[in-house]
Amino acid sequence: MPASATSGPACFVPAAAPALPLYLLDATRFPAWRDAQSPRVRAWVEAHGFKGDALSVLVLPGDDGAPAAAVAGIGDPLDPASLGHLPTLLPALSFRLAADSPLAMPPDRALIGWGLGAYRFARYLKTTRPTAKLAVDGDAEAEALAVLAASCHARDLINTPTEHLGPDELEAEVQTLAMTHGADFRCVRGPELLAQNFPAIHAVGRASHRAPRLIALTHGDASLPHLVIVGKGVCFDTGGLDVKPADGMRNMKKDMGGAAHAIALARLVLERALPVRLTLLVPAVENALGPDAYRPGEVIATRAGLSVEIDNTDAEGRVILCDALTFAAEQKPALLMDFATLTGAARIALGPDLPALFCNRDELAAAYLDAGTAQRDPLWRMPLWRPYLSYLKSGIADLANAGASRMAGCVTAALYLERFVPDAQDWTHVDVYSWNDADRPGKPAGGEAQGLRAAWAFLKRRFAH
Repeated sequence: MPASATSGPACFVPAAAPALPLYLLDATRFPAWRDAQSPRVRAWVEAHGFKGDALSVLVLPGDDGAPAAAVAGIGDPLDPASLGHLPTLLPALSFRLAADSPLAMPPDRALIGWGLGAYRFARYLKTTRPTAKLAVDGDAEAEALAVLAASCHARDLINTPTEHLGPDELEAEVQTLAMTHGADFRCVRGPELLAQNFPAIHAVGRASHRAPRLIALTHGDASLPHLVIVGKGVCFDTGGLDVKPADGMRNMKKDMGGAAHAIALARLVLERALPVRLTLLVPAVENALGPDAYRPGEVIATRAGLSVEIDNTDAEGRVILCDALTFAAEQKPALLMDFATLTGAARIALGPDLPALFCNRDELAAAYLDAGTAQRDPLWRMPLWRPYLSYLKSGIADLANAGASRMAGCVTAALYLERFVPDAQDWTHVDVYSWNDADRPGKPAGGEAQGLRAAWAFLKRRFAH
């Protein structure tokens, strides 16, 4: 299990701890706030050119010249990212949200935003600069702390290089989660995948010196609604024999981002005791080059009994997911969710910030999108336009895993997955980037949990009593 790398809890102090007041406002509220200040404070604010713009901050001195308070300009007060700049821009002191702040922000959103802004992946590069701390009521904000911890956990997993987070370590992550919560744990590895009818997972991972596997956790009473969460766990993706160019391979440690999201969401389900029977499935492989690598033109078997012609070995995520989805659907769950860093086409269509949501039920999709909007953790629905299945036509197998056309790549990938999900099964698929390309407030460069808060809010609405 990767060593803890997040600075999350270290950026908070108890509610009763001494802390300076922090006033939140925006440009529209700034004039009234400024006019209510003493002449000395007004002069200080004017001298620093502070006008309450988003992402701005100003420390206010007391009579002795020491910091006495701080004022910050923020954007949307419901968006945790609005506070993401403060842990690093404020001095390393303790602050609390002022009760008479011109702009109110819900304490849970403030906690999450502060923690995400303070996050640093410090497993290898230690930081010596302390962050500012926020006073919080840990008991009252227990769920927000759990959401923050799960988000940081996902970031840690995605940021960890493959030599320290291969299939073995990903298995250990799930096993530790199972042990922590008294869940059942099972893992099918290597040749046993063939014996237990998971041939597609085996085909993709067979070239690596690290055995492919299907990792499974199950928890909860059988009388409860059954929720199955599946996450793509390609711990590194060379592209296989259809090898990626160097710039395309550089960040492929993140190709297990779907598994990171699935593990983080399962952690929330377990920690917050959502009344469901939970199954977590992670097909974990390394798509490696080697003498036994699966080849373009091969026809492989799948658990569903469908034959798949391999058009492109770099379209491997859907190949391992199809066995996992088939196994999940055999259990006839109330809801089947999957997360995957599946296509570059989703990024071309929606950019790096918007995960693509595919769903076979309009009402489910609407509820998921509403949860994302409410949490300021947005997704964007894309169509399961079934005529595009023609792009995956094979002349010698039931379907191909890719095709010659560059059209609608994220749609055809989702349609491939849908072939392995029964029509009667409620299903959501999220094609997620799992990455920040550059530092932004609350979103440091590197691994990112995208749509995780939305998914948790969606599940609470659906299953919580």
